Amino acid sequence: MKRRVTKAIFPVAGLGTRFLPATKSVPKEIMTLVDRPLIQYAIDEARAAGIKEFIFVTSRGKGALEDYFDNAPVLEQELRKKGKKDLLEILKSTNM
Repeated sequence: MKRRVTKAIFPVAGLGTRFLPATKSVPKEIMTLVDRPLIQYAIDEARAAGIKEFIFVTSRGKGALEDYFDNAPVLEQELRKKGKKDLLEILKSTNM
């Protein structure tokens, strides 16, 4: 019997020294490539592969990563009120 992989581990600790000076103020995984943070590409690909649980191995100073994946109820409410369903869907894709 085959068991499907349902968890993904993302090792995002570290100082990001290879990307200095940009990573002095922005964690490497939150750096934007085209239209979204690098980590979002990895999450989207993992979800498409059937991953249901995401584990992030972090270090101190990764508050931006937590903020990015946290719910934003005030922003969601505002987008709903203004009828911006497309932006609301994009925002919901970042919720963990």
